[in-house]
Amino acid sequence: MIWIAHTLLKWFVFALPGTARYFKSVGFSGFLAYPVFAAELLGGIALVLGLYARQVALALVPVVAAAASVHLPNGWAHTSPGGGWEYPLFLIVASVSLWLTGDGALAARRSPRFVPGA
Repeated sequence: MIWIAHTLLKWFVFALPGTARYFKSVGFSGFLAYPVFAAELLGGIALVLGLYARQVALALVPVVAAAASVHLPNGWAHTSPGGGWEYPLFLIVASVSLWLTGDGALAARRSPRFVPGA
């Protein structure tokens, strides 16, 4: 759910053109705002529904790692000017944890299990 809330901030607060301007201001292509928005929203929905949650969680890590790199100079706290890096770090840890622990018992579509030597 947190991925959906994070991406809807881009839609309702900043709007996608504003998000694109922000991406450009920190050195990324403004166009990247649109696929990042789609990845975060669709990935968040997939996680909530339990659709290939392990793969989705791992696929979202590079997206949020880029966000962490942007916020790194701002300091730890999210309340720092420009936002801190603790929130993106939390999303990285949560996503990697989900990838490592696997799908839950109520997952709609479980990821295939890796069996060493099989």
